[in-house]
Amino acid sequence: MQTRLARLYQKGDLRVETDSVPSPGPGEVLLKMAAAGICGSDLHYYQDGGFGPVRVREPIIPGHEASGTVQRAGEGVELKPGTLVAVNPSQPCGQCEYCGKGLPIHCLDMRFMGSAMRLPHEQGMFREWLVVPARQCVEMGAATTAAEAACSEPLAVCLHAASRAAEISGKRVLITGAGPIGCLMVAAARYHDAAEIIATDLADAALERAEAMGASRTINVSREAAALAEFETGKGYFDLVFECSAAAPAIRSAIAAIKPRGTIVQVGVTGEIPVPLNAIVGKELHIHGTQRFHEEFAAAAELISSRRIDVRPIISHSLPLEEAATAFILAGNRMAACKVQLTF
Repeated sequence: MQTRLARLYQKGDLRVETDSVPSPGPGEVLLKMAAAGICGSDLHYYQDGGFGPVRVREPIIPGHEASGTVQRAGEGVELKPGTLVAVNPSQPCGQCEYCGKGLPIHCLDMRFMGSAMRLPHEQGMFREWLVVPARQCVEMGAATTAAEAACSEPLAVCLHAASRAAEISGKRVLITGAGPIGCLMVAAARYHDAAEIIATDLADAALERAEAMGASRTINVSREAAALAEFETGKGYFDLVFECSAAAPAIRSAIAAIKPRGTIVQVGVTGEIPVPLNAIVGKELHIHGTQRFHEEFAAAAELISSRRIDVRPIISHSLPLEEAATAFILAGNRMAACKVQLTF
């Protein structure tokens, strides 16, 4: 059996090719892939050949946020053919020190689909057919679309980030950066009953989506930078910040606008940047990192299936696999696109 797929050879060199597909073994399923979103890390691989120390060193199939329909199940699998599932790309070993401590996010032998961190690279899901362990598949609701199901992974990222904040209910929340993750972070904060959610970005289109996802107010900092000054008086206004841009100006503004002993959850990633350490110390701020997810994946799938979190406003474009290179270029245009998905 053959499958079409998108394989990245190096920066800017993305090719649609054909490869073979194995039969599902015990505990595995064969999926007819339906939709797969282009993530920020996928974009970094395509635009820059990697990010930070993580580089594309051999051909890789990108893609780690996807949905598909069960076509055939291996021995011992209860999923029925025709079932729409979201695919969890995270594969902790279950044996190492951190897995043993209940911290599989920090697994010492983590395998994450579509990641160039390891060598050989972990191949991803931008392909028409995929064999995957059934334990990585989460069944979606009957009314859920494939496009919605493919948003389970990025929503899981945001649900885990929310868990790092401890308490959101009743808090004044600032979300810096209103790309796909920022918009889903707005939805997560709204789901957790934040009293007020203000989102900032450089693009009006992004901010319009943030409003659709539940933001109380949006600020375009490219032309309304002074609007943030009102939140800096009296040592700050916000109880909690989810920093999703990884941009140094946004981080400085967040530190200036948060109250003493407030919490900043750093969601966005980048290389090394200068940080106003004195302000962090002077305000006695709590700074939390966040990465990936574990049990939040199933929670995200359920929230999407029930539409208690409606992800549809962030899905801006769907292009067929044959137009993968065009889709990547489009995904890099934040003025025009939000979540761009490939369809199969």
